[in-house]
Amino acid sequence: MRTPTRTARLTGRLRYLLTLSRPRFWFYLAGPVVVGVAYGAETTTDLFTPATLGLFAYFLLPANVFLYGVNDVFDADVDVDNPKKDEREARWRGDSVVAVLIAASTLSGVAAFAVAPFVAWPYLLGFFLLGLQYSAPPLRFKTTPFLDSLSNGLYILPGAAAYAAVAGAHPPVAAVAGAWLWTMGMHTFSAIPDIEPDREAGIRTTATYLGERRTLAYCLVCWLAAALAFALVDIRLGVLLVAYPALVFAIYRADVDVERAYWWYPLVNTAVGALLTMGGLWRLVYA
Repeated sequence: MRTPTRTARLTGRLRYLLTLSRPRFWFYLAGPVVVGVAYGAETTTDLFTPATLGLFAYFLLPANVFLYGVNDVFDADVDVDNPKKDEREARWRGDSVVAVLIAASTLSGVAAFAVAPFVAWPYLLGFFLLGLQYSAPPLRFKTTPFLDSLSNGLYILPGAAAYAAVAGAHPPVAAVAGAWLWTMGMHTFSAIPDIEPDREAGIRTTATYLGERRTLAYCLVCWLAAALAFALVDIRLGVLLVAYPALVFAIYRADVDVERAYWWYPLVNTAVGALLTMGGLWRLVYA
């Protein structure tokens, strides 16, 4: 049998690392940075600064390697029978070189603190603490019903940090609350395809606790509350966010397989995020 060359091993590891980082979900962290910058900016000059470009670069790739790498390391046993790992994701292989790269991606987050002003630091610190403790012991939020959902507010913290970095002030409380509620619904909806694998592995989540139908109702409530919170900031934002409760209700009524609908959301979220960003830029240019 031919031994793989060093180049082939490196290429294989980089390909594996990219799969582990979930490229389809990269904009779940980088997208909020774009939205936060669009709404925090007062002039077009504010859009492209060392802070905004540095935060976008970190949350586009290294932060995803950190977040999903930690997740896969501590989920290695749970993922043995998870069918998602056979197709669009990857199982943890115990590769020490990849582990070092995950650690390096985590430590490179220091650069995010370096480019951001002090007012943005609480959001960055919250991201790293929740990102680590979501999957890793001792807290491992993902194994406690409702805390798994609540802790997923970590996904909006890059956006809050970006807003604070540009505006020099904290984002509106209603916007943070609305975005946090949105992430709670999104996370819990995404956990529905994992209900059976998680139950077989003895993992307790909001979705395994509620079951599929009540989890859909939980998502509906979270997304309705998110739309109401955003409406307090701007009624147009609230109207846009109504798309989520409407879609989950349609999925329930049409009896669509959630495992199939789950893969629609990267596109839906990208479209909604693009509209949010264009709204912020419109305000910047024409208001």
